[in-house]
Amino acid sequence: MPGSANLNIMLKAARKAGRSLVKDFREVENLQVSMKGAGDFVSRADLAAEQILKDELMEARPTYGWLAEESDAEAGQDPTRRWIVDPLDGTTNFLHGLPHWAVSIALEHKGQVVAGVIYDAAKDEMFFAEKGEGAWLNDSRLRVSGRTKMIESIFATGVPFGGRSDLPETLQDLARLMPTCAGVRRWGSAALDMAYVAAGRYEGFWERRLNAWDLAAGVVIVREAGGLVEPLAKGADILEDGDVICANEAIFDKFAHVIRKV
Repeated sequence: MPGSANLNIMLKAARKAGRSLVKDFREVENLQVSMKGAGDFVSRADLAAEQILKDELMEARPTYGWLAEESDAEAGQDPTRRWIVDPLDGTTNFLHGLPHWAVSIALEHKGQVVAGVIYDAAKDEMFFAEKGEGAWLNDSRLRVSGRTKMIESIFATGVPFGGRSDLPETLQDLARLMPTCAGVRRWGSAALDMAYVAAGRYEGFWERRLNAWDLAAGVVIVREAGGLVEPLAKGADILEDGDVICANEAIFDKFAHVIRKV
């Protein structure tokens, strides 16, 4: 599908960063998996991918702002537009040699995400969307799942690790949700979780305490695939607060009722 000039810039940048990461990913399995050895290597791979993205995106649109995981935010000469970038969403998977991670790029205009790209380079799956133009996976149009029953639905989330304070909330969510559905998956990449909702592979996804770069691209991709995306707390700001819930329209209210119940 032909896209706007901005979308084509994003797609090109994602592929270039993805190629760099795939090359580095092949080396991970040859490293001793330790927090020092492999961890340092992955940090370098992450930084290299972000530099590729910044070079490509900022060269093409030098006046835009910049928000990314590994570098300082920049306001840009154009205060209405900024790139929101995660060069490697799923770093722990990458570190362990698990082929489930992605490059994520979003374009924000006047506070709204208007285009998003999530590139699963290990599988060569490019999820992308522009506001008002639909969502796509490579050359195929994306549409959220048509399932209407919770008991037939699969959901995804991120389970907090490392002693994070939101673990009890998530465990309570799981205790309420799992008896009502066909399963819950925790695959370690919020960007791909949202892309999979858009593709109909999951019926819904929720998570707390994400960063803007983890979910910005997914917001527009899910919406353009026909899904609903809301902050966990009604009236909150998804990108500011990092708490999100999304699902197909038929399931959303039932799913949100379970997750939001206190």
